[in-house]
Amino acid sequence: MPVPAAARLSALPPGYQLVTLPNANVPNFQRRTLYCPGNKKVLGGGAEARGNRAILVGSFPTDDGRGWIGIGRQDGYNDVGISVFAICAD
Repeated sequence: MPVPAAARLSALPPGYQLVTLPNANVPNFQRRTLYCPGNKKVLGGGAEARGNRAILVGSFPTDDGRGWIGIGRQDGYNDVGISVFAICAD
């Protein structure tokens, strides 16, 4: 049986917000860091490496628990496109 929309929304943690750092080219192995707004903490996240032969090398939370980091490289190129995503809440 489908769960009503109101019930799904009430199941989210207080202050839930999905935050995105849009794709940008950076040098290989350079970190791209996305922070949650205000005093929110990161609950989870991810990153995407974009480009021909792009490889995501790392995707992990910041040490202070307030954001997410993405690292990548692209074989045969000096830079790589990296997007970063964070799930934040109060």
